Amino acid sequence: MPAELRKLRRLLWPCALLYGTGVRIRNLFFDWGLLPSQSYPLPVICVGNLTAGGSGKTPMVEYLVRLLKGRCRVGVLSRGYRRKTRGYILAGDESTASEIGDESCQMKHNWPEVMVAVDANRRRGIRRLLALPEDRRPQVILLDDGLQHRYVRPSLSLLITDCRRMYYSDKLLPAGRLREPASCASRADVVVVSKCDASLPFAESRIIRERMNLKPHQSLFFASVAYLPFRGVFPEGRVSRALDSLHKEDRILLITGIARPAPLIEAVKKRSDRVEVMSFADHHAFGKRDIQRMKTALQRMEPARPLILCTEKDAARIRSNPLFPQAWRSRMYYVPIVMTILFDGADRLNELILQHVRRFIENTENITIQSLCHEQKSTRWANLD
Repeated sequence: MPAELRKLRRLLWPCALLYGTGVRIRNLFFDWGLLPSQSYPLPVICVGNLTAGGSGKTPMVEYLVRLLKGRCRVGVLSRGYRRKTRGYILAGDESTASEIGDESCQMKHNWPEVMVAVDANRRRGIRRLLALPEDRRPQVILLDDGLQHRYVRPSLSLLITDCRRMYYSDKLLPAGRLREPASCASRADVVVVSKCDASLPFAESRIIRERMNLKPHQSLFFASVAYLPFRGVFPEGRVSRALDSLHKEDRILLITGIARPAPLIEAVKKRSDRVEVMSFADHHAFGKRDIQRMKTALQRMEPARPLILCTEKDAARIRSNPLFPQAWRSRMYYVPIVMTILFDGADRLNELILQHVRRFIENTENITIQSLCHEQKSTRWANLD
């Protein structure tokens, strides 16, 4: 760690100490029942982290959507970070990133059949989802980035931590990135170490497990990110292309507006020697100056007609942004990512999630599998035994 950063952390430590004291008192109030925490008569699976910034929560939520959507009605509830609206909104096919946030917009675009809602007040959001007609009401709710929203008591909590910045090695805000003390990881039922190298040695995973010192009830998994063939941001885009189809001489303008763009930048630069990168802050709203910078960069690359690549989250914001020229639409692509579970852990994680949902539904009073699952879906649950 650079000496300047160590010095800055020491200077900020008193602020972090005050912040941590406030967080601990708040958590004690929830633990003692002085602040209310509500549970619900259906599985509420929380996906969260302890750190500010990207750790892989959205890919984990999407992993769960893929797992569950064919078996029961899934609802995703998030805050809708950086949206320009307030209150509860149930996303529709025409919802934009400015209305529901880029991550929620991304999920609705990928799975139009899945209910996606946003509300900073998660209890109100859940109430509104449960007030939907019975044939539309979600049977499982995925709470995106809800670990610190303790007014809701989830039935299962997943903690995501970036392997490059493990929560147990971090400091509290503002000296570090922790939103809560590392000890709060004990509230999670499942811990997923994300963004690992796909070739992570098993011995290294054992060292991480030992340093975490997890509770007996907690399960640990390791995950990496895989890049899917990139797709057109707009309908005008051509058929999808694999990342490996890029050539060394391909000219690429890579636009990133996410918290940790380094892995994607590295992956693209491995395949092309002519990549120009424009990195922006997470959830960045592209303005006129940004578009002008992109035009200037593209002009430097001409007459090669460079490819314009962005992240999937950026694409959610770009689609509804009228500042992007029409002439760019046929060559603008985004790179989808999926979370893959390492060390043959996918079957164990899937079984854990599915058994939780099945057991929760079976054990909930006045709710039966028949009333919660689509027609002919009960056989799917039976096949889990």
